[in-house]
Amino acid sequence: MENILSYIPLDISLIAENFDRFLYGVWTTLNLTVLALVFGGLLAIPMAIARASRHRVLSPLVWGYTYVLRGTPLLVQTYLIYYGLGQFEAVRQSWLWDPILSSAWWCALIAFTLNTSAYTAELLRGAIVDTPKGEVEAAIATGHSYGLRMRRIILPSAFRRAIPAYSNEVIFMLHGSVVASTITLQDILGVGRWLNGRYYLAYEGFITAAFLYFLIVFAITRVFRWIERRYLRHLTRRETTTATEMTPEPTR
Repeated sequence: MENILSYIPLDISLIAENFDRFLYGVWTTLNLTVLALVFGGLLAIPMAIARASRHRVLSPLVWGYTYVLRGTPLLVQTYLIYYGLGQFEAVRQSWLWDPILSSAWWCALIAFTLNTSAYTAELLRGAIVDTPKGEVEAAIATGHSYGLRMRRIILPSAFRRAIPAYSNEVIFMLHGSVVASTITLQDILGVGRWLNGRYYLAYEGFITAAFLYFLIVFAITRVFRWIERRYLRHLTRRETTTATEMTPEPTR
C-alpha cells in the first residue's frame, strides 16, 4: 500500500488527517446553500407572480431588484453586506447588528438568499408566462378566479416545467457558495485553502475540495433526474410510430 501511495503526487496522509475539517466544510456549504435556496425560493414566488402580472408598480420594482442582483457579482454583494453595512453607525447601533449583521455566516446567508431569489424569480416568471393558454382558458371557463388559477393551475404547471432549469440554479448556487470562504467562513474551499496554507501545499486542498464539490453535484443531478422522471412524465414525447412503420412497404 505504501508503494502505491508513493506514486500518487498528493500527500494523502495530510488529507486523511484533516478530513474531519473537510466534513465540517461540507456541512457549512450545504447548510448555507440549502437555506439560501429555501428562503430565496420563498421570496422568488411572489416576485415572479408580480413580474408575470405586469403590475404597473410591482413589476418595475421587481424588475429593478432582479436586474441589480443579476447584474452584479455575488462576491461584490457579499462584501457590501459583510464589510459595507458595518461602516454605518446606525446599523452598528441597531438590534440587527449583534446577532445577525456582525456574523459572517448570517451575512453570507443574506447575500446568497437575495442573489438566488433574483435568478429564481426570473426563472419562474418565464415558466408562468409560458403556461399553455389552453390550461388558463380551461380554468377561466370553469369559473376559477385569478387567485385560484394561479394557485391550482398556473403555479403547479410552472413549477414542474421549471425543474430542469432550476437544477442549474441549484448547482450555480452551490458553486457560488465558495464566496463564503472570503469572509472567514470554513466552507469546503475555505478548508482547502487552510490546508494548503498551513502545510505549504500546492494543490492538495484544492483537489480535495474539487472532488467533494463533484460528489455533491453528482448527487444533485441524480436527485433532479429522479424528480424530472416523476413530475415531467406527462411532457415526454411519445413516439406513435416506429422506424419500420415509417418505411413504406415495397410495391410488387
